[in-house]
Amino acid sequence: MSRSSYIFTSESVSEGHPDKVADRISDTVVDAFLAANPEARVACETLVTTNRIVLAGEVRAGRPGGSKAENKALTKEIVKSLEPKVRAAVKDIGYEQKGFHWAKAKYACHLHEQSAHIAQGVDATEKKDEGAGDQGIMFGYASDETASLMPAPLQFSHDILRRLAEVRHSGECAVLEPDAKSQVTVRYEDGRPVEILEIVVSTQHKKRIGLHSATPKRIEGLIRPYVEGVIPAGLITKATKWHVNPTGRFEIGGPDGDAGLTGRKIIVDTYGGAAPHGGGAFSGKDPTKVDRSAAYACRYLAKNVVAAGLARKCTIQISYAIGVARPLSFYVDLHNTGEIDPAKLETILPELIGGATPRAIREHLQLNRPIYARTAAYGHFGRQPDNEGGFSWEKTDLVDALKSVA
Repeated sequence: MSRSSYIFTSESVSEGHPDKVADRISDTVVDAFLAANPEARVACETLVTTNRIVLAGEVRAGRPGGSKAENKALTKEIVKSLEPKVRAAVKDIGYEQKGFHWAKAKYACHLHEQSAHIAQGVDATEKKDEGAGDQGIMFGYASDETASLMPAPLQFSHDILRRLAEVRHSGECAVLEPDAKSQVTVRYEDGRPVEILEIVVSTQHKKRIGLHSATPKRIEGLIRPYVEGVIPAGLITKATKWHVNPTGRFEIGGPDGDAGLTGRKIIVDTYGGAAPHGGGAFSGKDPTKVDRSAAYACRYLAKNVVAAGLARKCTIQISYAIGVARPLSFYVDLHNTGEIDPAKLETILPELIGGATPRAIREHLQLNRPIYARTAAYGHFGRQPDNEGGFSWEKTDLVDALKSVA
């Protein structure tokens, strides 16, 4: 039996967290290749540490079926163009520190051509559709507890850090530095968030704030109004406990304070632990990788189910085998909140996106575009679709179709 009254916690990390810096760089690489060729293949991993940026992975810039010489030449050309793009991404985050500086960090790129054995399983031919880029399981989730149809603890954690980044970039609160983490503990009654019990914020800051040392109490006084400004009224109470920079000063941060790697914040990127995760990261992967595209499709379908009023909560799982186009399984769980038989949705939902093959997903959501650097921080889900095609998986354009078959 599922519980309706409980306490749940989720965390987020800022764009300046070392792992998120790595994610941003890896997705900048994905965007660079897709801008040159929408059919490019990318699997880029990034390491960042004290004044050092290292890229590694497999890429193919040319079109499927193109000549080896053509692919090699285009790949080489794009790889040569990456360094200024990577440095610009780090500059945009805001790193101009002694231990990690966008212009001074050492840069090394070890990207190389994609394995021909992987390519032969993924590329479409006259005899078969394009196969999945890897085996695996992917999940999508939606809940009506927030306007974004996301779990409340994670949504609030993201909102806090996004607001702190806004006032840092604008200069309104210039004492803040890029690295930060947040955590929100929410009490639920009858499945609804009714109170925030604990708020944790740890933010990197400059060495001195005005004439005062940068004590946790001083930092709390600066950031608390911004936090309170993004939390829905009534959820923060007199009983809410605040933990701001609980370890004390936080001056050394980002890649200088801790090494960062692509793909280490998969729970932050998805549902904050409120839903299962298949284990695959998103950043650094082109959309033929179902770790990314199928997870987006599952969120898209789950969100539309909830937006259509067919359930208050929806979890979807899909699975694939490398080189095989057809999904191996498709599962729907409405958590006993549904107005429709989940088995019926298991038949209907894949067909709404062309059978949920990798190519059908990419075409339906228009994923073969340079839209990924913007996803690297503050979650891949619960965002607003933009005019350039970013976050297309957050649209609710299947609602009418779902209502008609309910």
